[in-house]
Amino acid sequence: MIAALAFYLFASILIASAVMVVTSRNPVHSVLYLILAFFNAAALFLIAGAEFLAMILVIVYVGAVAVLFLFVVMMLDVDFVQLREGFQRYAPIGAIIGGILFLELLFVLGTWQFAADAAELRLSPTPAGVSNTKALGRIIYTDYIFLFQAAGLILLVAMIGAIVLTLRDKHHSKRQNIAVQVARTSELTMAQPALGEGIRREDILRPLPPPSKAPKPVAHHGHGHDDDHGHGGGHH
Repeated sequence: MIAALAFYLFASILIASAVMVVTSRNPVHSVLYLILAFFNAAALFLIAGAEFLAMILVIVYVGAVAVLFLFVVMMLDVDFVQLREGFQRYAPIGAIIGGILFLELLFVLGTWQFAADAAELRLSPTPAGVSNTKALGRIIYTDYIFLFQAAGLILLVAMIGAIVLTLRDKHHSKRQNIAVQVARTSELTMAQPALGEGIRREDILRPLPPPSKAPKPVAHHGHGHDDDHGHGGGHH
């Protein structure tokens, strides 16, 4: 009785917080409602007896993903008013796509049939002497190890692709030339001043500064003629 009441309580809060994530106008409030939804989903996992999944949900999603979303939203300072300007223009297309997805969900749910032994498999007890976490680890890392590694490779490729797509070349950044560093010798890069003599500026290997463009002198024509006329006028 208590477990059923707790299930309905956490499930109702989970559904309400999920709706608020989508309908909230403030993105920070959406992330906070998302954290609340994660906590209630973890409580449902605890009621179902999957304590490992509940702890993973709290540690990974609440402790890392949701907090990352919150900091990104708060630090980017995105102008959401400008983003909502085109809402009315794209609303018909969004309504059509949403209607198609809703019809597909109705089609799937209308033709869905549970297997005959689904209830027995769901309620199958954990093997004797093995905890829930150990049984789950045995299934993932023993029975489905290749699928698990394939999923990890897919996530790795997606992460590398995201880094490559968002990487921008900065011209003012300093780069290392490995060939020049390897080809260096001690005679070229290290100065050996005498005892009591400080290192001089010319002993340090530095790149040459760019040539400075000095302004060209402007030749003033006609000054000599003016002077002559001036002197001539004085003589007359």
